[in-house]
Amino acid sequence: MSYYERLHPWCILRFLPNMKWLVLARFRRRNDAEAHLRTLCYLDATIEYEIAFDPGLAQPESTEQKA
Repeated sequence: MSYYERLHPWCILRFLPNMKWLVLARFRRRNDAEAHLRTLCYLDATIEYEIAFDPGLAQPESTEQKA
């Protein structure tokens, strides 16, 4: 996950056929994502969108000590 993606965890997703999805935009705050979502729905209400939180948790570091 890039630095930009870690700073902008709120995503607007567009659902595609065959259980796929596409990230349309990323935001730092949920209320910014909700405002953008309202605009998208106003422009085309036939497309299904969703807001999701993507924390981008990194893989945990190994606790094993190297000899």
